[in-house]
Order: sequence, then structure tokens, then C-alpha cells
Amino acid sequence: MKINKLLKFSEYSIFFWLAIITLIALIVTNIHNDNKRKLTEKLRGSFGNIYVKKIVKEITQNLEPRYTSQNYSAQPGDTYENIIKKLEISNEEKKIILDTILSEKSLKILNINQKFFFKFDNLYKNKVIEFKVETDKKNEIVFKRAIDKNIFVSKKIKKNFRKRLVYKETIITNSLYNSAINLGIKPNIIIEFARLYGFQVDFQRDVWKDDSFQIIYEEFADENNKIVDTGEIIFANLNLQNIDLQLYKFEYEKGKIDYFDENGKSIRKTLMKTPINGARLSSSYGKRKHPILGYTKMHTGTDFAAPTGTPIMASGDGKITKAGWCGGGGNCVKIKHNSVYQTVYAHMSKFGRGIKKGVRVKQGQIIGYVGSTGMSTGPHLHYEVIENGKKINSQKLKLPSGKILKGNDRKKFEVSKIKIDVLKSDLLLNIN
Repeated sequence: MKINKLLKFSEYSIFFWLAIITLIALIVTNIHNDNKRKLTEKLRGSFGNIYVKKIVKEITQNLEPRYTSQNYSAQPGDTYENIIKKLEISNEEKKIILDTILSEKSLKILNINQKFFFKFDNLYKNKVIEFKVETDKKNEIVFKRAIDKNIFVSKKIKKNFRKRLVYKETIITNSLYNSAINLGIKPNIIIEFARLYGFQVDFQRDVWKDDSFQIIYEEFADENNKIVDTGEIIFANLNLQNIDLQLYKFEYEKGKIDYFDENGKSIRKTLMKTPINGARLSSSYGKRKHPILGYTKMHTGTDFAAPTGTPIMASGDGKITKAGWCGGGGNCVKIKHNSVYQTVYAHMSKFGRGIKKGVRVKQGQIIGYVGSTGMSTGPHLHYEVIENGKKINSQKLKLPSGKILKGNDRKKFEVSKIKIDVLKSDLLLNIN
């Protein structure tokens, strides 16, 4: 009997203590949750405090971002090597990027104002994870680092530009260049315009006040309607003393484009009459008293006075036979155009990019810039034309005529000319 009572008592004791333990656990849990809730509310109240907010903001602002970027625009005298050297990365990383650029065929030539973009991952000591190089204003190459590798994968990107045709016309009140600039025409279009007419017009003596010009050319605009580049001239007309000199762009063979007058005659001749735009004829061919030597001698060229830095163009296609110091001629360039003609350009301040002996140049290409090197009293271009080994007066040179379209080519040109005339009328209507 006693044993049964003891067993029952033991069972009640176990239940009693289990109940006590469960109650204690519930009390502890409630206390913990209550404390946790109070702590959360306290923290919330703390972060709501203006001083705590200020501290958090300052800490956040002082945190360095993981990714940073750097832009660069190529300057005169730059090379790919010295551009990469400016980056704050390891020498090993610089070598990888330089080798990547040099292995890309389309990046063999570095141009002034060519754009670069570099993106760094600062978790890995300014490691470059991506960079871009602009090949021209309408295209770029993007290089992205392969995952966990020291190589870059390249991709050529064509920028989203819209081409539009622009019509401009005005009366020349001062100079062709200033009149065109006042219209908002880009300098490279003006230079091309001068090159086209340079075969038959001396811009210093043939253009008078109140003459006029018309032009249709291509422009490229980005998504913000900002002009980023210009294209080709489609049509041009230079009215000199009420005589129209019209030029039409025409592709007479596949890949061969030239400019023709209204009768289908190419304006391209062997040599340009004036290889510089906006200059003043300061000394003509013939005998004169030398301004430095002081005695009379034969002046075997034509001098064009112009500000230092004015671009000088090759007056015709040819091969450079000299680009260097020519004694009294200072920095000079000599070009052999064909078996008959050679030209000389002297007193340059500097040479054009890539201009050196043996290089072939195109008509109108910039070969140097006006200066006053050698025996010179001021900035000017001394220009000589050599015909069959004899120096002649370039201003009296009768230049060979260009190509004349005939037969089926002439018919195609007439159709193209009509289309351009219609285009000009449409553009005029839109202006008015």
C-alpha cells in the first residue's frame, strides 16, 4: 500500500515540476521578447534622433565607392603608352592594357581628341574591369575583362547617330571663312569647300565682297540632337561676280567619288591653285629685293602671308620626298606629284601628323602649318611649283583639265544632278 502511495506521489511530483519548468520558460521568453521589443524601439528612437542621423549620413558619404571611372581625351604629342602610364594601376596592369590596345588593328593611329574611358574595381587595387577607345566620332571599341583572367574581350560599337542634310547660303561680306563660321558651318566643311574650289579659284584675289555661296552637306547628331560630326559635301555653288560655279557629288564608278560641274566635267586638276585658305599674297614670283639679304635676287616661288598655325594643304596627290630642315626655307616639305610636277612648302612652324619622307599624301591633306622658320621676317608660306625640273610661276600655271563624263556615265550623272536639285528645293522650302 505504501509503495503504491509513493508511486502516485512521484508521478504528481514529476507533473508538478514539469509545470513549474514550463511556467518559468514562458516567463523568461516573455521577458526576453519584451526586452527585445524595448531595445528595438530604443534603437528606432535613436536613429530618429537628428544627431544620429547626421553621423550615419557622414559615415555613408565617406565610404569610397567600389567602382570609379576616368575619362581622357588625347592631346598633341600623346602616345598610347604615356596615356596608360597616367593611370594609377600596377605596371603589370598597364602592360596588359597597352598590349590589348596595340593588338587592335583599327587603333594603329592615335588621333588628337580621341576619347578614352576606363572603369576601375577598387576592391582589387584599382583593377581595370572595362575600358573604351573611340575609333572616330561615330564608333568605339569596348574592352571587357574576362572573368578571373588577365585578358580583355573586345566589341566594336556603332554609336546611335542620325544623319541629316543641311542647307546653308549667305553673301560674303568679309571673307569666305568668316561668313561660313557666322552661319554655324563647321571648320572642316569650310576647309573641304576651299579644297574643292582650290583648283580654279584663288580665294585671296578671286572672291569679292557681296559674292555668295550655297552648300548642302551631311551632319551627324546624337540622341540629344547635338552635332557630333560632319560628313560629305553633296552640293556647292560659289557665285563670283554673278557667275555660278556649281559642283555636284557623283559616284562615277563603284567606290570612286568626285565632284563635277553642271556639264559633267570634274573640277579635280593636277594641282590646286592655292594650297592655303584665307591667306594674303604677300610676294609674287619674280625678281625682288630680298627682305633679309638686302640685295635683289630671283624669288622662285609665291609667298602667302597668314597667321602662325594656319593649315597648309598638299596641292595634289603625290609622294613626300623631303620633310625636314631646308636651310633658309626652314621647316619644309617637298612633294613629287607625277613625272612632271613637284611642289615645295617652306617656313612651316611644324609638320602635319604622320608627314615624313616616303609617305603618300592626298590632294587637300594637311601637311603642315604656317610659321616663320629659316630666313623669314614673319609668318607666311613660301610655295613653289617645279615643272620638269624648272621652278615656274604657280599663279600663271595652266592646269590640266579633269575627267569629263561621257555616254552612260553622263546619263547617270544627269539623273543624280536632278535629284540633288530637287533635294535643294525641298531643303529651301523647309527653311522658309
